[in-house]
Amino acid sequence: MGNTPTPHNQAKIGEIAKTVLMPGDPLRAKYIAETYLEDTVCFNTVRNMFGYTGTYKGKTVSVMGAGMGMPSMGIYSYELFNNYDVDNIIRIGSAGSIQEDVKLMDVIIGMGACTDSNYARQYNLPGTFAPIASYTLLEKAVAAARKQGTSIKVGNVVSSDLFYDADSTVNERWRSMGIMAVEMESAALYMNAAKARKNALCLLTISDDLLNHKALSVEDRQFGFKKMMEIALEIA
Repeated sequence: MGNTPTPHNQAKIGEIAKTVLMPGDPLRAKYIAETYLEDTVCFNTVRNMFGYTGTYKGKTVSVMGAGMGMPSMGIYSYELFNNYDVDNIIRIGSAGSIQEDVKLMDVIIGMGACTDSNYARQYNLPGTFAPIASYTLLEKAVAAARKQGTSIKVGNVVSSDLFYDADSTVNERWRSMGIMAVEMESAALYMNAAKARKNALCLLTISDDLLNHKALSVEDRQFGFKKMMEIALEIA
């Protein structure tokens, strides 16, 4: 494939920054690029998974959609780490709260990512792998949030393969173990980062209160996560 090393990304080598912010929604990637970045260049439109590189406060930063679920995140983050030599990926996504003290629009950091996925099976490990964030990025994110004046919660999340689960009791069982929220991508990102010896962090904004059956609008999900976006940009 020459200077464009994967079928999913039309970027040439050197067009993607060492740090990539990855929202699930490619339209959120477009919004971030248009709102926060200067001298922006679009490096990918394949499958409408938009990717952009620009500068933020003089730093070169890329932002690219990851799609929904661990298979999609698994593909894009693997290629960024291994084919484009990206060093840091910061997921900036949405999640569903399963704890009473985690409210709509709260910003949380997934220090660890439990999962019901078989994603780790590929590594043929002799036990259960515990996917965790890069401490370096986590520490920077906490400091940036404090400087911003944003209260954040740091703890465990669960990455599920299922959005519609036939077992209605599953969230209550994760809740009993102190899991803050449910999402669908972080465990795969953390595993890809571990295998590639790279850095990853999961920043999440609560879009759904699964205990009280409340949810943000589509517009709020796409454009309303500014505190999370700005924390990620500051540490990029």
